[in-house]
Amino acid sequence: MTVQNILGSTVLLLLVSLTACSEQTGRSVDGEISNDLSKQAKMAEGGDSSAGKITLNVFKSPSCSCCGRWVEHAEQGGFSLTTHHPLDLNKLKAEQGIAPQYQSCHTAVSAEGYVFEGHVPARYVRAFLAAPPENALGLSVPAMPVGSPGMEMGERFMPYQVLLLKRDGSAERYADVTEPGRQYD
Repeated sequence: MTVQNILGSTVLLLLVSLTACSEQTGRSVDGEISNDLSKQAKMAEGGDSSAGKITLNVFKSPSCSCCGRWVEHAEQGGFSLTTHHPLDLNKLKAEQGIAPQYQSCHTAVSAEGYVFEGHVPARYVRAFLAAPPENALGLSVPAMPVGSPGMEMGERFMPYQVLLLKRDGSAERYADVTEPGRQYD
């Protein structure tokens, strides 16, 4: 197989996955988007619950199935999640400081206000929250890599990076996920 064929196949898989989650708006179960997400995060069980679960608010389109699968992955990873369907998901991402090049299909926000954009494996969310780097905004897995949590497509897997988002708008590599097993504890 030539490099062109491999790249073409990768682009096709990425386009298929983007199409599956392309709807970025939906009817809000909460009514309007709150401009104060930290207030919403505190309302959703006030951080760590007595069971030791970390709470996250997840903002996604109601019709996005890969986001729903990521929610299941995070719940299996020990998180307590509250799902919201804002009317303007892109506006919410901008208000959280997530630059367009780091965006994906859903956004999770911790009680402390950290963002986890896209299909970030639960293990990296936990590691980040255990020791947040200075001036960090959160973590991102831009786009929707095939084989990442929630984007499973049989045996297909596309290596990807988890990025550390910084408050100044920059990003750097946080972790390399080179094989499917590296996504899980």
